[in-house]
Amino acid sequence: MPVTELRPNMDHWQERVDLAAAFRWTARLNLHEAVSNHFSLAVNEEGTRFLMNRNQVHFSRIKASELLELDANDPDALTGPDAPDPTAWGLHGGIHRHCPHARCAMHVHSIHATVLASLADSRLPPIDQNCATFFNRYVIDDSYGGLAFEEEGERCAALLTDPKKKVLIMGNHGVMVIGDSVADTFNRLYFFERAAETYIRALQTGRELRVLPDEIAEKTARELEDYPEQGERHLAELKAILDHEKSDYAS
Repeated sequence: MPVTELRPNMDHWQERVDLAAAFRWTARLNLHEAVSNHFSLAVNEEGTRFLMNRNQVHFSRIKASELLELDANDPDALTGPDAPDPTAWGLHGGIHRHCPHARCAMHVHSIHATVLASLADSRLPPIDQNCATFFNRYVIDDSYGGLAFEEEGERCAALLTDPKKKVLIMGNHGVMVIGDSVADTFNRLYFFERAAETYIRALQTGRELRVLPDEIAEKTARELEDYPEQGERHLAELKAILDHEKSDYAS
């Protein structure tokens, strides 16, 4: 029986398994940074209760059963022996308090997205299909204010109130990606990093860029948004690989 079919006596088990798989694959792709990045997933209708990784645990070791369940409206979450990373709480707690459409939130310092966030002009022009995916669908934060403790987290959350904007390019910092589910969000995170890599490598050639017209970029973005089950199938395949390798992510 595949590991993901096991059902321990724990709430939100399938959500935990999906999130743990995303952590493991993010580590495999080297999109994380040491033990300082974090993902979260809302588990109630209001979006204020959420799962999140434990403080400073490497993504490659995260298990479904070890994810924290937190209440964005409970400041006591930062007390006790198993308290979350305060910057993770500040950033993700703010998002889950103010952006109920952000069911899942993934924050990383992936290399190419962070390079993009470090440019004076952090826009991502639609120079290929992956870049066009994000046409008019991201927002740039150009007011970095230090580590994402609660005040900084609230400021970042205010930039994601438009449900159409599902990527926050965090100037001088990294990237925050939101979505409807783990599968939707991880798929978007994966393709944003690929798009940023294509753009950065294109800039490195020093040659003139071939930029798509706005109407074609928008058409492409809409078509990809409507493409059936892309995120779900992507995550299902990653879990199948992890199961075949007898990974303990779903334990």
